Amino acid sequence: MAQLPDRRDRLLAVGLLLAVLAVVYLLLVHPLWTQPMREVEAQIRALQERQQRVQQQLRQAPQVSQRLQQAQQVLADQPGFMPEGSMELATSRLVQRLEEAARQASPDGRSCAISDRSPLPPDTTGRFVRVAVQARLRCGMGEWMQVLQSLETGAPQLQVDRLDILSAAGMGEVTGGLDVSFELSGYLAPSVAAPANAQAEVGNAP
Repeated sequence: MAQLPDRRDRLLAVGLLLAVLAVVYLLLVHPLWTQPMREVEAQIRALQERQQRVQQQLRQAPQVSQRLQQAQQVLADQPGFMPEGSMELATSRLVQRLEEAARQASPDGRSCAISDRSPLPPDTTGRFVRVAVQARLRCGMGEWMQVLQSLETGAPQLQVDRLDILSAAGMGEVTGGLDVSFELSGYLAPSVAAPANAQAEVGNAP
């Protein structure tokens, strides 16, 4: 009969030991070892997933670059955009187009002549950069229609806006009945407009 209490004491001691070990685990081992290890494993999995995404993007990089080049080539081939490499060159080209159109309409300058041509500040607020020139001509009706057709046809495509036509019979040396004021404008290609916008933002920065 004396062995029964001894056995019960041993079981109680084992139970107390297990209880102490459980408390030690919960208070020390779990917060100081198990939980940090789980967090490290989660970080490792996140890094592995991120690495897989990066590798996938790197594998797709040549295809993306090729598509970008194709899109840029399509935009460059469109006749609506001016191919000049800067806003200054594009503005100069507008003046040249205006002079060419006036010269074609009146080679001797008697029936159509340019009385004023002034570059306007580029407009960078829209989707594409707009360059423009304020122009004034004195032309006969036929010559003016020829100038207008020359400016609004061909490539790159230009626009004539803010048109103001007055009678100018007997004014100046040009034999013509119209005094015409307007804005001649065009748009830069996106590949040119991007650095132009960046320069404008740097210039406007405080």
